[in-house]
Amino acid sequence: MAVSEHKTRKGQSTIIRVVTPAPLTESPAARYVWAVTRIALGWIFAWAFIDKLFGLGYATPAGKAWIDGASPTEGFLANAPKGPFAGLYNDLAGAAWADWLFMIGLAGIGAALILGIAMRIAAASGALLLVLMWTAVLPPENNPFMDDHLIYALVLAGLALVKAGDTLGLGEWWSNTKLAQRFPILK
Repeated sequence: MAVSEHKTRKGQSTIIRVVTPAPLTESPAARYVWAVTRIALGWIFAWAFIDKLFGLGYATPAGKAWIDGASPTEGFLANAPKGPFAGLYNDLAGAAWADWLFMIGLAGIGAALILGIAMRIAAASGALLLVLMWTAVLPPENNPFMDDHLIYALVLAGLALVKAGDTLGLGEWWSNTKLAQRFPILK
């Protein structure tokens, strides 16, 4: 609440109180909406990791799991549309280093979002992964350029900017650890 004092012509003071509402992102409802969005998006990453690891029959059929020796990147990258990056992604399909980076990324981003820790790095790395996946599907099937990968990347940026890890998560605690204090990018 802002308070200001004004003098009248007769020298009397008038106090004016102006009530300024808190920014929308500071309201309890908004904090919970961002927190639930963070957890839901974290589950998308975590579920992709779990399904590709064990082949639970959703996006990854049984017998095509990473633990069965299949490549988690091969199906997606080998079948990349004939966009501008198709050749690059077709060449990366099934590379062991790409499989490891992809799976570590899915697990790490998913865990960080669900727990509400390391939101800056989770948002940046998640957005990078999503933009790379977007370039693999160029042009998108139902729109000249926009698809869910870019929308999720924008949501990740919003989650980091509003400190979504502090509500229903360990973000506040994490930000006060010595590691996060020493390396603020990890907040």
